[in-house]
Amino acid sequence: MTPKSGPGALWLACWTLWRREMVRFLRQRSRVIGALGTPVIFWLLMGAGLQESLQVPGADARVNYLEFSFPGAIAAILLFTAIFSTISLIDDRREGFLQGVLVAPVPRSAIALGKILGATTLAVGQAVFFLFLAPAAGIRMGLSEAAASIGAMILLAFAVTSLGFWLAWRMDSTQGFHAVMNLFLLPMLVLSGAFFPPAGSAPWLRGVIAVNPMTYGVAMLRHALYFGRDASPVSVGAAPGVALAISSLFALLMFGFALRTVSRESARVLQ
Repeated sequence: MTPKSGPGALWLACWTLWRREMVRFLRQRSRVIGALGTPVIFWLLMGAGLQESLQVPGADARVNYLEFSFPGAIAAILLFTAIFSTISLIDDRREGFLQGVLVAPVPRSAIALGKILGATTLAVGQAVFFLFLAPAAGIRMGLSEAAASIGAMILLAFAVTSLGFWLAWRMDSTQGFHAVMNLFLLPMLVLSGAFFPPAGSAPWLRGVIAVNPMTYGVAMLRHALYFGRDASPVSVGAAPGVALAISSLFALLMFGFALRTVSRESARVLQ
C-alpha cells in the first residue's frame, strides 16, 4: 500500500501518534516518579551533601552546588523521560502495534516525528515544573530566562528523544535497552559537565567530555538560565553560540538517524 503524501497526511499521523503518547502517559502516571522524582531527589541529596563545597576553576568564590547542578538535573529529567517514553517502542513491536503502523498508508517520517514530538512534549512539560525550584538553587528566574530555558529544553529534549527512539527501534528486548542505557546513555549525562566541572578532571576525561554532545546541551541550559546575565561562576564549557550550534546539529543528526531506521524497517515489513 502506497503511503499517502502531502502535509495533511503527515500532520494527521503525527497528531494521532502524539495524542497516543499523551493518553498513555495519563494512564501511567507512575512514570512521573521515575522521570521527574529520581533526578529531583538526586539533586537535593547531592546538593545537601556538597553545598558550598564546590570550587569552579576561574570563580572567585565557592559555588553553591545546588546552583551548579541545577542544569544537570534538568538534563537528567529530559533524558529519563526520553528513556521511559521511547522504551515503549519495544512493547509496541511485541504487541503488533508497530507493524500495523508501518503498513498504514501514512508518510514514514510521521511515525518517527509523532513519537518523538510526543516524548519531547512530556519531557519538557515535566522539566518546566522543575524550573519553579530555580529560586531554591539561587537562580533568579524572570520571563526572559524562563523563555530561553524552555527553548533550550525543547531542543535538548528533541535531541535525546531522537537518540532514544533510534536506539529503542533497534532493540528486541527491554533488557537490551536497559543495558544500553546503563552503558551509554547514563555516562553521557554524567560526563557532560552537569555534576562536576570538566577543568578539574584528568586530561583523557576532559577529551571524552569535549566530544560528548550532551556537554553542549548542558552548557546551553546553563546560558539560558542566566540569559542576559553573567554566568561565569557556573557556566563551564562552551560559549552560547557554540553550545546552540552543536546541540542543533546533534538534534538534526539523531532525527535523521531515526527517520532512516524507520524507512528501512518499513521497506523490510512491506516486502
